[in-house]
Amino acid sequence: MATDYEVVIGLEVHCQLKTASKMFCGCNADYAGAEPNTHVCPVCLGMPGVLPVINEKAIEGIVLTGLALNCTIAPFSKFDRKNYPYPDLMKGYQISQYDLPICRDGWLEIEVEGKQRRIGITRVHMEEDTARLLHRVDPVTGEAYSLIDVNRSGTPLMEIVSEPDIRSAAQAREYLVRLRQVLRYIGVSDANMEEGNFRCDANISVRRKGETAFGTKVEIKNMNSFRAVHDALLYEERRQIGVLEAGGKVEQETRGWSDERQMTLSQRSKEHAHDYRYFPEPDLPPLKLGAAFIERVRARLPELPAAKIARYRGLGLSDYEAATLAEERPRAEYFERLMAALSGDDARRAKLAANWMLGEVARWLNANQAEIDRFPLEPEQLAGLIEQVANGTVTALVGKDVFEQMVATGESAEAIIERQGLAQISGADELTGLVRKAIAENPRAVADFHAGKATAIKFLIGQVMRETKGRANAQVVQELLERELQQ
Repeated sequence: MATDYEVVIGLEVHCQLKTASKMFCGCNADYAGAEPNTHVCPVCLGMPGVLPVINEKAIEGIVLTGLALNCTIAPFSKFDRKNYPYPDLMKGYQISQYDLPICRDGWLEIEVEGKQRRIGITRVHMEEDTARLLHRVDPVTGEAYSLIDVNRSGTPLMEIVSEPDIRSAAQAREYLVRLRQVLRYIGVSDANMEEGNFRCDANISVRRKGETAFGTKVEIKNMNSFRAVHDALLYEERRQIGVLEAGGKVEQETRGWSDERQMTLSQRSKEHAHDYRYFPEPDLPPLKLGAAFIERVRARLPELPAAKIARYRGLGLSDYEAATLAEERPRAEYFERLMAALSGDDARRAKLAANWMLGEVARWLNANQAEIDRFPLEPEQLAGLIEQVANGTVTALVGKDVFEQMVATGESAEAIIERQGLAQISGADELTGLVRKAIAENPRAVADFHAGKATAIKFLIGQVMRETKGRANAQVVQELLERELQQ
């Protein structure tokens, strides 16, 4: 790839809001898995004479999104008709927003290869989703045809449009990951690309480094995963540079990404805004959002991931620990409840909780392919075990065994330790005989120790630990071994 070019990328993300009903009618918006055309009514079927009604919960959702993305919330906005003749558009137009969106002028910070970058958010506007086309082939004639499922039509849909501030495929992928994280944190959407409720189109152009004018942009569609977005943008960057290097001209068009062929394919010439013949939606009044409404929504904003990570770092956690624990809101909430249930200063509680969350808890979740909401122990239960290990009541090895018993039975750490007699053995009187037995039964290890091999004493410690089923205090055992071996 020529190195004297710069890529310029802007992303348009369509995200379905989690509401009980659709954007402009009372149909159930939870259509996943439903039989085709069962969540429909005259409004979302586009019947003549019907009137749309604005879904207040959807407006709350988009305002919450705008606030989380540092946007200005417009006190006055309106809906517009966007006209285009696609078969998945029941009315022949889509209710959207054009020149007066609800949210504008925001930003989202990302980090790629250790470098922070602020990506501008041009606007977040509200619209309705379209129907779905189901493509079929007649098994007898081989003729292709399409069916329409209207269940999705009218579902509340936000369009989040970034500024052309993205300068690599890696930055684009990270922007999408962080955007999805924010949307999930504030609870407005599942934001799942595989399920189709989080969809991305990309605008990409290239120019020579140092130039300020944008090159001719191409829109890329049909990307259904973060990897697909990354690969499609990387391919298109190379393709456009190749066209320019060969003396050609990049054409403004819409291209689709083919996962199978790992390339973009031309679909149609790119429409301009005037092609949609926007005009104000005559069946809906302008939207006026008062300060009290906006502040009521603002009060629902949780602490967002970036702020959480910074706070966790301030407690002494590493960058990796902080980012991993803050990755998902339920995980962060469990971690914070666990911290609150532990004793000691903030740094001690954070480190203990992080060690167990990223250790035993993570291993259990991975083994069971589960999220934290399926973890069977309440934070207060787990804290009881952590304190038993931290204060030396049981060894770390025994603690892991107790953990497994707790998640299997729900029994408390204290009850398991008492019933099975698992308390740590730290007394020299109890351990001296076991230490002497290990020395007597392992003359080769003793010889290795006297020959200066540091690993020999670890082997002997292991013998004592095995004899006590992990209950011996390893530090005390080592001190006794060193004393006995010097005699």
